[in-house]
Amino acid sequence: MPRIQKNPLRALTKEERATLERLSRSHHTAAIIVSRAKTLLAVSTGVPYTEAARRCGRRSGQGVAQLVSRFNQHGVNALETRPGGRPPVVYGSAERNRILDTARRTPDREQDGTATWSLSTLQRMLRREPGFERLSTFTILSVLHDAGLTWQRNRTWCETGTAKRVRKAGVVVVRDPDAEAKKN
Repeated sequence: MPRIQKNPLRALTKEERATLERLSRSHHTAAIIVSRAKTLLAVSTGVPYTEAARRCGRRSGQGVAQLVSRFNQHGVNALETRPGGRPPVVYGSAERNRILDTARRTPDREQDGTATWSLSTLQRMLRREPGFERLSTFTILSVLHDAGLTWQRNRTWCETGTAKRVRKAGVVVVRDPDAEAKKN
């Protein structure tokens, strides 16, 4: 005899039931979402958690109970996979701006020990500042790419889609109007 369910599945609305039935038959949706939809539909028909788990390929009813609890709180959004397994974002907008400011300034040979920035020299320089003791080159790279900067052959970070051209009147910054389309 199954245990009494502490958090039973609430009554499904017509829209939720239709969404769950559509997802349970889908061939293009992620398999985990299809499995979760099938599990919730089985529980909604009155099947105990352990039986619903067995029917849908789960090992125990505990996972079904957690899914039902999450569905009661969040609705159909509970089917989506939640992020996990990675550390939380440590650097906010202020820290990202400090990384960008450092990358955009011209390095001083005496102070920074380089004439042009590379990821490792940027990392070495930024790790001297408080709050950046564990800053990785991957984080620097992602911040620079999010800001639209790319690594150029002459070892400098440049705005994507802009170039300096020498004209009779002097140096002119030329912008490519299709830069965003070309990035994607």
